[in-house]
Amino acid sequence: MARKDIIMISQREIKRLHVIHKVLDKRLKQVEAGDILQISSRQVRRIVKRIRVEGDEGIGHKSRGKASNRRLPKKVKEKVIRLYKERYKGFGPTLAVEKLEEINRIEISKEALRNWLIESGDWKKVRKGRLHRKWRERKGYIGEMIRMDGSHHDWLEGRGPELVLMAYIDDALH
Repeated sequence: MARKDIIMISQREIKRLHVIHKVLDKRLKQVEAGDILQISSRQVRRIVKRIRVEGDEGIGHKSRGKASNRRLPKKVKEKVIRLYKERYKGFGPTLAVEKLEEINRIEISKEALRNWLIESGDWKKVRKGRLHRKWRERKGYIGEMIRMDGSHHDWLEGRGPELVLMAYIDDALH
């Protein structure tokens, strides 16, 4: 738990606070601060006013730590998780959302469902480890696979005709 003398702010807000303090100390104009922070001078005035009234805490977003206004009711969450366990076990979040909408007439986002399922322990975050390249086995006999490449270039640097360098590589084991 944070103490009252500790303010939880992001790195971006620290930069903003530093620039706004320069405006308050009259070392920087509001227009210049707006250019530095990439916001309008009007927004700088709003932030300056808020910091004068609230202190350094005024730099933080007012809805930090509060529940989202878009949050679905707990009953919907419980019903969706119950339906997933009963009918859609083994379905991925995308397919489960499609079936919930199609059959049960419940509309939620696949990310909301995925987060709920992770929270309830019914879905695990799994990253698919993909190989960068799969190495091909070398051919067993000479001449079975020959790789070649050619390069047109002025290899003699103007002292003779332009030549083509041809490279042949046999892919055999021996």
